[in-house]
Amino acid sequence: MPVTATNFQFPTQKSFYKGKVRDVYNINDEYLLMVVTDRISAFDVVLPAGIPFKGQVLNQIATEFLDATEDIVPNWKIATPDPMVTVGRFCEPFKVEMVIRGYLTGHAWREYRQGKRKLCGVEMPNGMKENQAFPAPIITPTTKAGVGHDEDISRQEILDHQIVNEDDYLSLEKYSRQLFERGTKMAEEKGLILVDTKYEFGKKDGKIYLIDEIHTPDSSRYFYLDDYQERLEKNLPQKQLSKEFVREWLMQYGFSGKDDQDLPDFTPDFINSISERYIELFETLTGKSFQKRESSNLLKVIENNCLVFLQNML
Repeated sequence: MPVTATNFQFPTQKSFYKGKVRDVYNINDEYLLMVVTDRISAFDVVLPAGIPFKGQVLNQIATEFLDATEDIVPNWKIATPDPMVTVGRFCEPFKVEMVIRGYLTGHAWREYRQGKRKLCGVEMPNGMKENQAFPAPIITPTTKAGVGHDEDISRQEILDHQIVNEDDYLSLEKYSRQLFERGTKMAEEKGLILVDTKYEFGKKDGKIYLIDEIHTPDSSRYFYLDDYQERLEKNLPQKQLSKEFVREWLMQYGFSGKDDQDLPDFTPDFINSISERYIELFETLTGKSFQKRESSNLLKVIENNCLVFLQNML
């Protein structure tokens, strides 16, 4: 059974926060213990069905990329005591998400085809087609909403409203570009294109850290490299590994996150197809075979793994 909720009580636990996908435990205002559940969200709405193995895929991919990029910017991760859990530093998050786009697709394309040529204060060239590469990657930040939808915001608005100070914001932009460049090279080695992604950052003791996940199918979009150009020239949809196909399926049934819309029912076959897509991305991106863990009594196993780790650390 998918893990769609946790309700643990850990030693020195101060608080608990339930995000769209992650259950986050504050350990003594010093550490965060983050359980990556099998919940799935789209259009900032948590969907009713859990996706088997999704949390394990996300956590293990994020671990790989956090370890592979710690020379660029320090990150929050300390350990992964369970395939679905990361324990890391308690940082004060910046109230923006750094979205960086290498290609005109997804939200950017939906805005573009409506005639808009500026996104988050960044100019987009005329004459582009869907899925075409930008001349250079663009940074299009969003607000980080605790509840509801994240909203597009420009660099100037962030600075004018003092959401992030200028020195820190310039550092966030620099780190985002460096991380995207590294992720692009790593994806290319595996026959993929890193299309766009988002990064989240926080601060602890005056130092900026990369937090949360990185380069997972929930935070990123990937195209297959081998037939990208042919599909672009023929105006065909790109073969991709990301969560976009879930959004497209929802839109096909009339749901795009608006308050007056009803969620369609998820069929077992569609749930399994999502799970298979996540596993495919893991194996393609890491070059490793995905090891499905035993699902019986999984909550108890996760809890015990976390307790053993915390007892040794505290």
